[in-house]
Order: sequence, then structure tokens, then C-alpha cells
Amino acid sequence: MSIVRSLDRFFRHDAAGGIVLMASALLALIVANSGLSQGYHAWLVMPFSILLDGEGLSKPLILWINDGLMAVFFFLIGLELKREMLEGKLKNPSDVMLPGMAALGGMAVPALVYLAFTWSDPALRGGWAIPAATDIAFAVGVLALLGKRVPAALKIFLLTLAILDDLGAILIIAIFYTRELHLDYLYLALAPVAGLYLLNRAGAHRIAPIILLGTVLWMLVLKSGVHATLAGVITAFFVPLKDRHGKSPLHALEHALSPYVLFLIVPVFAFANAGVVLGGLTLADLAAPLPLGIAAGLVIGKQVGVLGMTWLVIRAGWARLPAGVTWTHIYGLACLAGIGFTMSLFIGGLSFSDQAHMNAVRLGVLAGSAVSALLGYGLLRWVAQPMARDEADKAADPATIGAE
Repeated sequence: MSIVRSLDRFFRHDAAGGIVLMASALLALIVANSGLSQGYHAWLVMPFSILLDGEGLSKPLILWINDGLMAVFFFLIGLELKREMLEGKLKNPSDVMLPGMAALGGMAVPALVYLAFTWSDPALRGGWAIPAATDIAFAVGVLALLGKRVPAALKIFLLTLAILDDLGAILIIAIFYTRELHLDYLYLALAPVAGLYLLNRAGAHRIAPIILLGTVLWMLVLKSGVHATLAGVITAFFVPLKDRHGKSPLHALEHALSPYVLFLIVPVFAFANAGVVLGGLTLADLAAPLPLGIAAGLVIGKQVGVLGMTWLVIRAGWARLPAGVTWTHIYGLACLAGIGFTMSLFIGGLSFSDQAHMNAVRLGVLAGSAVSALLGYGLLRWVAQPMARDEADKAADPATIGAE
């Protein structure tokens, strides 16, 4: 019974998602460089088909994970975005200004750093968006390991930045990663969108019709050439915040879906995409433009972009630092924003299809994310120590105790 309680406490902890994600990536690395490597890669390319009278979808398993399971991941992001816009951190424009501009800088500068390393090779330029993303689960998980050592306002700042970063990544995928457009399927996709609109307008209580229409939309968007995960975001925005009975289908669905996405879908994606083959790897491979550009974008670009844009906004008088947050905290947060992992690997898969390039992408993402996580955690833990001592001295001060 104590084991069950311990597991329950673990899965309720804010850091649990990041820890499971890290374990999945580590397992992928071990398997990809062991005697199981051949079976691992054969599993990823194994064809899986859903056919009706010979017509339907037939794709390798890796694409079912990246196009199918990740559509559910993006569906959850869409639910979170809608909730935050209607009643959360994104409701008031004044609260969005500082993290929003920080997110913008944290996407633009890493892309420029990446292009600085890869500009001479036209084949590599298409991966410019890889280091622009921040992994919410991983970054928040690392921050959660510090517990109450960091101000609560810093976590809200990071969450808002990461949510806006995800919104930016969604727009990038929609605009820049649509290769061949089939308008006939897009026209057909208007039918399930119209159905979703009517259900939302009517304050539908049942979730099943929304999921069914969202599945049809996913298939049509996939066939159209637009990346299918966007269907998940579109569907989410039509889930009613309040139904005709005053209950919230959006809250209920987000609450029910979060554990499956956090502890099943994202770890499966990590296991399928983080398997870097290290055999024969040399320093020259690590210093190649693609992995170095990604790693530098995540480590240097994110720090410069997030910290620099935050400083400019504060300097211009458009916003102020959150209560209890110092510039050292912001620098530590800028480091954590360089944990790209899930979204970076996902965009890497959209940018490059051959195995050699993808191995370099994985190497750059894992290296950049690991360095960013260690820097951010170490810096925030270091700045928290004098704060903790000040609190302890204050609690032990007789004058303070008497005042209480």
C-alpha cells in the first residue's frame, strides 16, 4: 500500500512529467546503442495500415506516433491555450506583455543563431525553427525540483512564456511546414469544422461528437498536406468552456487527458525520436553545423533572446519584473527555456526526413537541452541559497518572533 501511495505522490508532483520524459529519452539512447538497435529501428519503420476496401491510411509506425499521437498532444495544448485566453494567464494583455515579448525573443534569436551556423548549406537552412521551441513539461519539471526555493511568480512567468512559445511553434508549423497543398481536402475539412462550430455554439455537453468530428478533421487535414497535428489545436478551440448545464467540458477533458499525454503519449514520442546512434561518433560530428547550430541556438540563443527581450521591455517601461523575481531568476529561467526537447525533435522531424540528418538533430537537441537544464537548475539553486539563509535568519530573529 505504501508503494501505491509513493507512486501517487510521485505522479502528482510537478516534476514527474519531466522525470518520465528524461527516463524515456535515456531508454531510447540505451536501446539505440545496444544489441536491440536493429529491432528498435525496424519497429519504427514497421508499416501500420487502416484500410477500408483497399482505401485508407498506411504509414510507418514512427509517422503514426508523430502525426497521430502528437495530434492528441497538440489537442491538449489547444485546450490549455483556450482556457488561459478565456480565464487564465493570457486573459489580461498587461500580464502577457513581458512573458510574451520574452517568448518572441526566445524564438527569434535561436533561429538566427542556428542560421549563422548553417547558412552556407541550403539543405540545412530549413531547420531554423528547431531551436526556437521550449518543452513545457521538461522546463517546468526542472523548476519544480527547486520547490519553494524559487518565487511562485517565476513559475507563472515560465508557464506563460512556454504556452506562448507553443502557440508560436503551432503558427510556424502551419505556415512554414506545409509542403504540398491539396485544396480539395481542405474544402472537405470545412464540413467537420462547421459541425464543431455548431456544437460549441450550442454549448454541447457530450464530448464524443466533438472527438468524432475532430478525428474526421485530422484525416482530411493529413490528406491535404497541412500537418495533421494542427487539427488537434483547431478541434480544441471548439470545445465549449461552458455547456448548457453550466458545466465545463473543456476543464473536464483537459483534466482527464493530461495524465495520458504527460505519462504516455509524450514519453512514447521521446522513446521513438530520441534514439541517437552514438557508435563512431567523433568530436567532428559534434562540431558539425547542424548539431552545433541547434545546440548553440538552444543554449546561447535562448539566453540572449529571453533575457535580452525582457531587459528591453523593462528598460522601455512597458512592464515590470514580477514580485519577488530578480534578474538572476530571469537569467536562470532563460536557461531553462533552452530545453527544447519534445517540440524541437518534432520540428526536426518535419525539417529532415533522412536518418543521417535526424541523428544529428537528435544529438543537437539532446546536448543543447541537457546543458540548458543543468545551467538553469544550477543557477536557480545557487541564487536560492542566500535567499533561504535570509529567511532562516529572519525566522530565528527574536525581534521578528516577538513581532509575530
